[in-house]
Amino acid sequence: MKEDNVVQKKSYAFAVRIVKVYQHLAESKREYVLSKQLLRSGTSIGANVEEAIGGQSGKDFYAKLNISYKEARESHYWIRLLRDTEYLTKNQSDSLLQDAEELLKIIGSILKTLREKD
Repeated sequence: MKEDNVVQKKSYAFAVRIVKVYQHLAESKREYVLSKQLLRSGTSIGANVEEAIGGQSGKDFYAKLNISYKEARESHYWIRLLRDTEYLTKNQSDSLLQDAEELLKIIGSILKTLREKD
């Protein structure tokens, strides 16, 4: 995977948004448990994409990208839960969910392509 690619940019931008959401929830809502879960999963997506890019083998690349996909699924869950418990507004959550779904589609497509090559 070449440097500075779409999934790398989008996962980093998503992580930045997640950090800001965490700060908002901690400062404004005094919510620390659910938001910490979102912080961990939401920032892990990009971290694992970076590890995949630096992977030492094709299997390593696939494994790290697969973790990114799982972390995006988990982030999607936490965003929905924070919305449904009224810590996030519908507008806040809709935008985050859209970004998470976009990452899932991109990463899922890459994983599918890699599986088809094997």
